[in-house]
Amino acid sequence: MTLDAILPPERTLFDVPGGSKKRVLEFFSTFIAQNTPSLDSQEVFSRLIGRERLGSTGIGNGVAIPHARNPHCKAPISGFLKLADPIDFDAIDGEPVDLIFVLLVPEEADEAHLALLGQVAGVMNDAETRQRLRQAGSQRELHERLQEAILRSASARDSDG
Repeated sequence: MTLDAILPPERTLFDVPGGSKKRVLEFFSTFIAQNTPSLDSQEVFSRLIGRERLGSTGIGNGVAIPHARNPHCKAPISGFLKLADPIDFDAIDGEPVDLIFVLLVPEEADEAHLALLGQVAGVMNDAETRQRLRQAGSQRELHERLQEAILRSASARDSDG
C-alpha cells in the first residue's frame, strides 16, 4: 500500500479555510464522509479529535499528520489540505500549520498504518517538498507536486533498503 495509491486528486484540497484545528478537522470529516458512504462525519471527527487529545499530530515545520483508526474504513484513506492561512495546531515546534496530511485506516491495520505514517513523515520532512507544496497555485498543481514528492520519497526509500 503506497500513498500515491490512496490520495486521488479530488482529496487534495487547495486553499482550505483554516480558523482552528477543530474547524479544519470538522471540515475534513464532513468532506470525507460525503465522498465515502461507509463513513460517518461525526465518528471520523471524534476519532481524529480523540487522537489529538493523546498528543498533537503537528510534527513541526508547518506540517500536521492527523490520523485515526475507523471500524467503517475498509482500506486506508488519505486527504491532503493546504490551508489558506496557517493555524495553531499545538505543533511540537510551536509553529502554525498550513500543510495537513490526514490518514484514516481500518481498525486492525497495524503494520499498514505505521508504514503509511512513515511514508507521510518521510515526504513531509523534506524542506524542498514543503516549499514546493506551499508555492502551488492550484489544486491540480498541488496534487502533482505532492505525487512527485511521494514517488521521489519512495524511490529514495527503495534505494536505501
